[in-house]
Amino acid sequence: MLSNLSKISIVTGHYGCGKTNFAVNIAMMLANMGEKVTIVDLDIVNPYFRTADFAGIFDNANITLMKPQFANTNLDIPSINFDLTSLLKREGKIIIDVGGDDAGAIALGRYMDILTKMDSVTVYYLFNKYRYLTQDSTDALDLMREIENAAKIKVDALINTSNLGEETTADDIRATFAVMNEISQQSGLGIAFTVAKKDIASELSGEVENLLPVDIYVKQVWH
Repeated sequence: MLSNLSKISIVTGHYGCGKTNFAVNIAMMLANMGEKVTIVDLDIVNPYFRTADFAGIFDNANITLMKPQFANTNLDIPSINFDLTSLLKREGKIIIDVGGDDAGAIALGRYMDILTKMDSVTVYYLFNKYRYLTQDSTDALDLMREIENAAKIKVDALINTSNLGEETTADDIRATFAVMNEISQQSGLGIAFTVAKKDIASELSGEVENLLPVDIYVKQVWH
């Protein structure tokens, strides 16, 4: 399913919806397929659960990580110290993990001039029914529009990343199909993936299209 991904995949959504875990998974999957991969941590808002936390994993997989200057420090200073414009032109697949909500998407808006001129860019909006403020289609679409306005770019496709962390069951994901379809119908956007951790994805096989089994990299501290 990942072989047809655009050169640049932009991952947006609500805080805690599963953006970082999705970004890490597709980066690892692409690298295992032999792709040259760069993952960009563009989160200048949230110091927790960010792609920069997985630098060691990326090093081992030969994945290039670009991160804000003060990521993984105790300094809460929004600062990007790399040239994203040049980075977007490099060889291979590029995954951009954007900060949560419209506040995080503002950083992405700085680069719209170059992004809108590129041929292969897909913006994904990730939905987690079990996060507050996005539990129904109306709220989820309102947030998506806020992100689009802040980032100055339109979403191209939806991803269902609904989960309850380590406690997620197949029935929890099944319970999200109806609202996900509502979001798709009301927005006119297709559902690119439904994400499920590997140990329960087999239970959902055949029930939903584009099922993407994933590992859980982002875990709560008590796990």
